[in-house]
Amino acid sequence: MTAQPLALTHASVDRAAHHRLDEAWLAAAWSHPTTRVFVVSGGQVLVQDTDDGGTEIVMTPAFDAPETEMHRYFLGIDPEDGVRYFALQKDTLPGRMDQAARPAGLREVGGLLSPLQASLMVHAVALENWQRLHRFCSRCGERTVIAAAGHIRRCPACGAEHYPRTDPAVIMLVTDEEDRALLGRQVHWPEGRFSTLAGFVEPGESIEAAVRREVLEEAGVVVGEVEYVASQPWPFPSSLMLGFMAQATTATITVDGEEIHEARWFSREDLRAAFESGEVLPPFGISIAARLIELWYGKPLPRPGSTPR
Repeated sequence: MTAQPLALTHASVDRAAHHRLDEAWLAAAWSHPTTRVFVVSGGQVLVQDTDDGGTEIVMTPAFDAPETEMHRYFLGIDPEDGVRYFALQKDTLPGRMDQAARPAGLREVGGLLSPLQASLMVHAVALENWQRLHRFCSRCGERTVIAAAGHIRRCPACGAEHYPRTDPAVIMLVTDEEDRALLGRQVHWPEGRFSTLAGFVEPGESIEAAVRREVLEEAGVVVGEVEYVASQPWPFPSSLMLGFMAQATTATITVDGEEIHEARWFSREDLRAAFESGEVLPPFGISIAARLIELWYGKPLPRPGSTPR
């Protein structure tokens, strides 16, 4: 898309899924002196700044980790040095004597972490969200138990197995015949916050059809050609964002008023002027929405505290 890799998408860890059901291997991996562990709670982890100006997740050896046998998630192995990584789900993040450590979520630090740590955090946050929301069997209602190092929940009553949920969602930058971009503001967003349109794929629907349906429903604009660009995991709580560029065949905007409060066509000059005046706030820097707009805009979007050029 652009020269800079899309945040949260770099799969630098071998997930080693074949080990998830091997309890002996997991026990040995947990007790290995090089294994590293971090706590996830409410979508946040502890992070700290590094001497070189970076940010990293606070990790500890397994023998220093809090006790929580049932909420121990195996995340994978670093293919370069063989380090095994685990996450622990807790109700709260542990207290730290080191005052430099602070709680942070993916939106805040996802673009600051190394590709390896960002991929670990995405995996852990997604598992935690799913585990918290799917504690009971959807078949019989019995409380389920964790298995496969956090990647399965089993029902002891009916034997059903439940797997982590991922909801596919389309997100698209729509342009018209004048090469203007269609951006919208959701009802609950602050004044000035504009972004690309997006929506969930419905059962029995292709992703291309979902792009056309969502744009028509939210903005009243008809879309013709649809081109896939890239995808991004977005565990808020369980989405996989499928990014597209789409070509409009009509230009009249009629917002639905339920999801989209306002939608506008922007030329590049319009958008630059709106950024500079503060009339329009760009989407989150780590999101695929920002990258789709940048792909059309031709350069990075302004960030908080920066001055657009």
